[in-house]
Amino acid sequence: MDRNLALEVVRVTEAAAMAAARDMGRGERDHADHLAVEAMRRTFDRIDIRGTVVIGEGERDEAPMLFIGEHVGGGWQHSDDRAPKVDIAVDPLEGTNLCATGAPDALAVIAMAEEGQFLNAPDTYMEKIAVGPQSKGVIDLRESWTWNLERIAKSKNKDITDMTAIILERDRHKELIGEVRQAGARIRLIGDGDVAGAIMTVKDDSGIDVLFGTGGAPEGVISAAALRCVGGDLQARLRWRSDEERERARGMGIEDGDKIYQIEELAAGHVLFAATGVTKGYFLDGVNFVGGGCSTQSMVMRSESGTVRVINSTHRFKS
Repeated sequence: MDRNLALEVVRVTEAAAMAAARDMGRGERDHADHLAVEAMRRTFDRIDIRGTVVIGEGERDEAPMLFIGEHVGGGWQHSDDRAPKVDIAVDPLEGTNLCATGAPDALAVIAMAEEGQFLNAPDTYMEKIAVGPQSKGVIDLRESWTWNLERIAKSKNKDITDMTAIILERDRHKELIGEVRQAGARIRLIGDGDVAGAIMTVKDDSGIDVLFGTGGAPEGVISAAALRCVGGDLQARLRWRSDEERERARGMGIEDGDKIYQIEELAAGHVLFAATGVTKGYFLDGVNFVGGGCSTQSMVMRSESGTVRVINSTHRFKS
């Protein structure tokens, strides 16, 4: 993919973040999501691509979404066969509850790959382990959480007591949390936002060593794309809530419902990832409104070059 495309995609996450941030703290999670979706749609049309949404968000939360199979980008509008075909994984507002309450780390995120390179994951749950580059190749989802903690600690030359795992605070994670604490590791519990949690594992200043637990499958694919860009690692398996979900997945091409996916099976080929902060967080600063405009902070990464850019932008509103 053209390296300039990464910077164009940041415009899309910026637009979504600025739109959603206007509803921050107002308790209107679905409305904030709707604003982010519509801002993304409009901005995608200004980019010369023929994009297809293969990972969408919203069905589980009965919220607006960019539909799986939806075509976005100016290349479709202008019937431009020269515009590159790309697959898109998107979460216009990752952390709708975080935005609604003003909590940290709500993001607008996009991952993009060459056509056919993302796992076409259904909107179900996905169990995950995510780590940074130092621990690449040492994790195994077939083993216990304690076994993985020991291996990750050794790869980072740390004691388990100095390790920190980030885990979604959910009832389904009671046993996981108990085991991690029993092993001696520390925990940061988060209300939402496991894409941000996965990416924190690659940031030395975040203090996070590993993400454990079960979150959304779409977020798992997006996290895999982000970690591919920086040499991190992720293993995952789908966790079904019903036989209907399994049947739907078969229709999407998933034959082995119990398969453990490696990171390259979730996001293959050349990929890029972009995120813009909506609320101020551990990962990125949020949208800050000032007289006549606002400021944003974004991150964009490319797997082909391994480049990571943090972009601080100032936006003026039209009078």
